[in-house]
Amino acid sequence: MQRENFLSNGQLARGRAVLEALSARGRAFLGTAHAIMGGAMTWVSERHLVAAISNAGGFGVIACGSMTPDLLAKEIAGTQGLTKMPFGVNIITMHPMIDALVQVCLDARVGHIVFAGGIPPTNAIQAAKAGGAKVVCFTPALSLGKKLVRSGADALVIEGMEAGGHIGPVSLGVLAQEILPNLPDVPIFVAGGIGRGEMMASYLQMGAAGVQLGTRFVCASESIAHPKFKKAFLRGAARDAQPSVQIDPAFPVIPVRALVNDATRKFAEMQVEVIAKFRRGDLDQKAAQLEIEHFWAGALRRAVIDGDVETGSVMAGQSVGMVTREQPTAEIIAEMVDQASLWLGGLRADTEPCTAAS
Repeated sequence: MQRENFLSNGQLARGRAVLEALSARGRAFLGTAHAIMGGAMTWVSERHLVAAISNAGGFGVIACGSMTPDLLAKEIAGTQGLTKMPFGVNIITMHPMIDALVQVCLDARVGHIVFAGGIPPTNAIQAAKAGGAKVVCFTPALSLGKKLVRSGADALVIEGMEAGGHIGPVSLGVLAQEILPNLPDVPIFVAGGIGRGEMMASYLQMGAAGVQLGTRFVCASESIAHPKFKKAFLRGAARDAQPSVQIDPAFPVIPVRALVNDATRKFAEMQVEVIAKFRRGDLDQKAAQLEIEHFWAGALRRAVIDGDVETGSVMAGQSVGMVTREQPTAEIIAEMVDQASLWLGGLRADTEPCTAAS
C-alpha cells in the first residue's frame, strides 16, 4: 500500500478514527489496541501464536482442546512468559475436567475464559465470574444468545458456517442480521469467512464489537503449523474448504470444514462400507457409528504437527483463498486495520476513491 499518500490526504487518519470509535466497546472488553480475537485452533493456537497476536495489539486465545489441567497450566505459563498483554483460554464445554480447567485459568489470573463447543454448565460460568474472569460464549442463534446472557455470559461470539473446523448450518451474514440488532446487552464478536479489513469494518458498522480470525493466522510466521500444512493453505481456494460429507442421516456426521484431500474422499468411502456392514448385520448401529466417528481420531495433529496433509484433517475456513503468503502476525493485524481504515475513510485499499463516499 502507498500509505504515505493516504496519510497526506488525511483519509486514512479519518478512517482510523472511525474504526477506533466503532471498535471501542470490543477493545475495552478485551483490553487491547484492536478488537481482533484469535480463533482457538487446536494444535495451532498455542503459546507462540497466542502471544504474537496479543503483542501485536490483538487478543490471543489458547486452544485448550483435550489438554489436562497440568498441560493447560504449563501452556498458560509459557504464554505469560512471551507476552504481558491480555489473552484468553478457550475451553470445550464437553471436557470431562471443565471445572478443574476453569480453576487453572483463575489460578493463573487469566482474564477471559471462552467456552465453546456447546452450552457451558451454569456452575462453570458462575465459577469463572466469581474468580474474576470475564466469560465469552458462542451462540448459533438469537434465543440461545439471550439465554447465555441471562446465565452470565459477558460477551458472545457468533460464528458462521464459513469458518474452519466444527461449523453450524447458518452463514455469518444471516446470523449477524438476526442477532446484532436484537442483542445489545453484551459485546458480540463475529467470526467465519473474515479475511480482509473491509469486511471487519462492515460488521463493526452493523454493531459488532469486534471480529475473530482463525484461518488468516495459520500462516503467520509465529505459527508452529508444519510447513506442508501452511503450504496447503497457500494453495487453497474458498471452494476447496468443504464441510465433511454425511452419507446417511441415520449415521450423523458432525460437520467440519476442511480442505479436501485423500482423507476426505476415503471418509466418504468408509461410511459407505460401514453402513453396508450394518445393513448386512455384521455391525450393530452403535458399533457402526463409533467406527465412523473414530475415522478422524488424531487426524488434525497429523496434519498440523506432522505435516501429513493427505491423510490428516486440514481444517480451514472459506477465507483460505485470502491467505496468500506467510507473514508476521503483526503484519496481518496491521493489514486488516489499514484496510478497514481506508474503507471507513472513503478509500479502497487499491488507492481509488470509493464512489459512495461523501
